[in-house]
Amino acid sequence: MGDQPPVLEMRGITKRFPTGTLANDAIDLEVRPGEIHALLGENGAGKSTLMNILYGLVTPDAGEIRIDGQPVTIHDPADAIARGIGMVHQHFMLIPVLAVAENVVLGQEIVRPGGILDLGEAAARINLLAKKLGFDIDPSSKIEELSVGQQQRVEILKAIYRNARILVLDEPTAVLTPQETREIFEVLRRLRAEGASIIFISHKLDEVLEIADRITVIRRGKVVGSRRPAETNANDLAELMVGRAVSLRVDRGRSHPGASMLEVTGLRAKNDRGQDALQGIDLSVRAGEIVGIAGVAGNGQEELVEALIGLRKPTGGTIRLGGHDLTSASVDRRRDRGMAFVPADRHKYGLVLTYPLDDNLALTRYGDPPFAGGFAGIIRNFRAIAENAIRLMKEFDIRAPDPKVPAGTLSGGNQQKVVVAREFRHDLKLLVLDQPTRGLDVGSIEFIHKQVIGRRDGGAAVLLISAELDEVLDLSDRVLVMFRGRIVGTFPAEEAQREKVGLLMATGGARA
Repeated sequence: MGDQPPVLEMRGITKRFPTGTLANDAIDLEVRPGEIHALLGENGAGKSTLMNILYGLVTPDAGEIRIDGQPVTIHDPADAIARGIGMVHQHFMLIPVLAVAENVVLGQEIVRPGGILDLGEAAARINLLAKKLGFDIDPSSKIEELSVGQQQRVEILKAIYRNARILVLDEPTAVLTPQETREIFEVLRRLRAEGASIIFISHKLDEVLEIADRITVIRRGKVVGSRRPAETNANDLAELMVGRAVSLRVDRGRSHPGASMLEVTGLRAKNDRGQDALQGIDLSVRAGEIVGIAGVAGNGQEELVEALIGLRKPTGGTIRLGGHDLTSASVDRRRDRGMAFVPADRHKYGLVLTYPLDDNLALTRYGDPPFAGGFAGIIRNFRAIAENAIRLMKEFDIRAPDPKVPAGTLSGGNQQKVVVAREFRHDLKLLVLDQPTRGLDVGSIEFIHKQVIGRRDGGAAVLLISAELDEVLDLSDRVLVMFRGRIVGTFPAEEAQREKVGLLMATGGARA
């Protein structure tokens, strides 16, 4: 690999956005055939911009791209695909109302004589590829019916289906279990052995050290170092990314639980297909306690969260918060009672991407003082909205040139910090966290974990749902395991061993 000429060269790539942000500052990157090249950096460091330039989504201000030694100009994604470049984005590029098969073959449709779309043949090919990858996905399912984790797998299927020889993966394991990640890594190793070149963007340093042949680190738009896994470790990479020493595992300390705050009894709910997703859930969370829920995606976690926050109507059972029955209450009523929520899908539930940053930071209290006054809160207090934004941007290190830039212009990690900053109110009774650090860099994860513990120590009850088993084990005072819509195990923190919890996640306690 090291003796072969690069299949991809990016030289002097520079991009400044109209907002004034210098996303890429004369970046050089080269990738060789049969290489997995990891790209590391904080949120907003410029990784995604660099890859969007490669994929034809963003036009650079300066620099050159070479493929097989030849200068190329990539005008759009179709041009990139034609040149053998595929990309799995951090934010899914799927059409929700179309089926899995339709999304995977979109632009490369299989047609029978007469121009008739052959979805049967497409589904058969996708089934074969899914089996090869170890994915359990129905090609006829609508994307909008799938969990976030299943949608991620469809994106990976779509990219590999196109036989890209340069494959960009932007946070590909963000929603996968450890077992699923191992399966993906086996796929990547097979692709590498076949000569594919893979650019692997991830914030999971252990994964990068395991899978990468070389690692390039970007900080604030510039390349600040390159390493081979044998020459470095997680602490060295974290410091290179952030520019300071970073604690990779936060000290949870001892909790001091108080009275029961959330009481869920016999909760039942159906999924979007009308099937039983929750089958009698019983759980409680006390004030001053973090309860983590571990489970493979698709075992009812999404429906549980939606029922708790008021987005899904239960078919049975009760939800009580601070002694008040909220089973049939609206989302606003639950917020008034002290419930806050960080969603797994920040675009669908957390942000209005076209709204400015300051409005998004006040979104859930838009009509309340100090952000609004007068009859029915129709008079907006623009000064209070702006002051709130400036304070939260500083407190949560949200990197944006101005509070008035649209939320959609921020990096994924900074978008997540906007949601977290808004929801981590100081008057909380219950904080529901669904994948709170998805896509965040090590510095941001460290910060948010400390904030979560701070809210717990301040007396809030915290319910954490995360696809990151290590996150659940590191933060939780108690760990619950969900399997097929039921709680199948409960562990105090000191007994929640990774192997034991992982086995229960996979089997539900059934004998192998």
